[in-house]
Amino acid sequence: MSDLLERLRGRGWRMTAQRRVVAEVLDGDHVHLTADEVHARAVAKLPEISRATVYNTLGEMVSLGEVIEVATDHRAKRYDPNAHRPHQHLVCARCGAIRDVHPAGDPLADLPTNERFGFTVSDVEVTYRGICPNCAAAA
Repeated sequence: MSDLLERLRGRGWRMTAQRRVVAEVLDGDHVHLTADEVHARAVAKLPEISRATVYNTLGEMVSLGEVIEVATDHRAKRYDPNAHRPHQHLVCARCGAIRDVHPAGDPLADLPTNERFGFTVSDVEVTYRGICPNCAAAA
């Protein structure tokens, strides 16, 4: 059973066939699919699943904190199932490929107290941008 399925079951989330398929599609490392990509893969496993069901299920998973919604520039939102593993993202500026990265250190520690302007900071999102090897080879 996938890590995401286990986490959802552990929360007592009612596991319908549709929800299970969406969770299975999202399973794995470096998974950052758009809602349309999730739908296309879900339809291959469960032909009757609707786009609305996929969107609603993704929204519920995000609300539960089991999936992260990743927005990169002006591209479609992507869904990351690695919500419980602290990480940042490396994004290709050309094709939009996304990889999870785990740099050493604490990014919050890099923000000096005088630059916090009195905020109690609870979360940090760091995105590294560059060109992936596939796009660099094609140039």
